[in-house]
Amino acid sequence: QKGYFADHGTTLSGLMKKHGTDPAEFLSFVHDIALDRIVHDAPLVDRIARLPGRKLVFTNGDAAYAGRVLARLGLGGAFDGVHDIHAMNYVPKPDPRSYAALCDRWDVAPRRALFVDDMARNLKPAKDLGMTTVWLNNGSEQAGGESCPTFIDHEIADLGDWLAALTKETA
Repeated sequence: QKGYFADHGTTLSGLMKKHGTDPAEFLSFVHDIALDRIVHDAPLVDRIARLPGRKLVFTNGDAAYAGRVLARLGLGGAFDGVHDIHAMNYVPKPDPRSYAALCDRWDVAPRRALFVDDMARNLKPAKDLGMTTVWLNNGSEQAGGESCPTFIDHEIADLGDWLAALTKETA
């Protein structure tokens, strides 16, 4: 799994290329999990709601799974759209083509966009397009960065805290 992830961007991409795995079946299987550990986050909901402009989810998962996670967080109606692995024709982040598909489909002007991701390597193509990048460093092995490369504009540990600071709230 880690080899496919490292070499192909996602485990799914590796399985598709090496074994002809059906993407819909795979996604249905891996996303059939309990989400009990994800809890409603009222402050985050409020902070995201206060952000100006359109808000999109860009995920290597599928929209159905993203919707389940967003609903658990209380963010079900907070985003204007989900750009998922199906919309990317199974070409995942960090492949630059998936970012081009996002910008084309949603009419995103990269120089006016803020891109937040918990995988440092996913920020490089966004930065190359001119987006402002934010790395949500959750400390995971797959986050992929021990230092702050030049393609990362901001490194944060908690999205809610960062958004509170942006809006000059007291947390």
